[in-house]
Amino acid sequence: MKVGLLGFGVVGRGFYDIVATRNDISVAKVVCLEDITLPDAEVTRDFQSVLADDSIDTVVEAMGGLHPAYEFVRAAIEAGKNVVTSNKALVCTFYDELIPLANEKGVKFRCTAAVGGGICWLSELERARRVQKILRVGGIMNGTCNYILDSMTRLGLGYDEALKQAQALGYAEANPTTDVEGIDTWHKVILSGNIAFGVSLDPSQVPVTGISRISAEDVENFKTHGKVCKLVSTGTQENGTYSAYVQPTLFDSNAPEATIPTNYNLITLIGEHSGRQSLYGQGAGRYPTAYNVVQDCVDLLCGKSFYAPYGEKVCVDNSGTMCYYIRGGHFPTEKIAEHWGNAIITTPISVASAHAWLKENPDAFIAALDAGC
Repeated sequence: MKVGLLGFGVVGRGFYDIVATRNDISVAKVVCLEDITLPDAEVTRDFQSVLADDSIDTVVEAMGGLHPAYEFVRAAIEAGKNVVTSNKALVCTFYDELIPLANEKGVKFRCTAAVGGGICWLSELERARRVQKILRVGGIMNGTCNYILDSMTRLGLGYDEALKQAQALGYAEANPTTDVEGIDTWHKVILSGNIAFGVSLDPSQVPVTGISRISAEDVENFKTHGKVCKLVSTGTQENGTYSAYVQPTLFDSNAPEATIPTNYNLITLIGEHSGRQSLYGQGAGRYPTAYNVVQDCVDLLCGKSFYAPYGEKVCVDNSGTMCYYIRGGHFPTEKIAEHWGNAIITTPISVASAHAWLKENPDAFIAALDAGC
């Protein structure tokens, strides 16, 4: 396999380092805006030179972002080249375009590192759905948020202090919005649901709320009641109805999710035969993520393509009910079950209505109770 590598940052460099030890995959060209020299690959700023090179059969996209990554990936598919990417925003945003196009052009497309970094989550979904119906997917999918919440819970840090520490360690970007507002997790659960259920979830119908409004007072409330807060994604299918959302969620302190430390992930599927299966590991990092990009290239050599057949667009129904911890805003008195300090616990309300209420009260903080009331 000869690869045209797009991007030479954290993941791109890690991919290059790993394949340098192999004899079945080689990097022929690297598209990079920096002036670097490599001993065994041509470095260029011109993506067209990758398209024009008939010896390159696979494009590995490690640039990140939507543009020009989308234009490059689409052009590669149009040119008949296989594609491997770690870009969850790209695949989620253009799912309805890129996956059918790859099928039409007869090229292979893989994106295992897009969800879970170094965890082989999507490839496990691929295996699981071959022999059983997947009923539920989701879990802790963002290492930045988990690090912040873990530091607030175990070390007693405030949100701002925990975020600064995460940034100093390289777990959070200078602008952490995509992570802390749940957008990264949102992309991941939509992509996971599409593959697990064989459909195309409508992203506009999948609500998301992050952790940026959590306070030290909230964390102390949770500890008092034996709870731990995590940012969790959920996707389900039942009797032809699909649900998906991202929200802070409270777990009993001895639950598996409550024990996940620092920047680790715990991603779970529930199958009709297997029951619960969870994958635990590093959700990011140069070599863990690049490892899965290389795994995808090896899968291409073995003849594998995308993880599931492309499915029709479906509506998302979040009418299922949960109880919520709510601090701030104005909440209907008749829906209050009990008080936790300055916060309240609601009676069961639908996920859709909880997120709709939060849009009207953006300074409030909400967290679902995992086991109900």
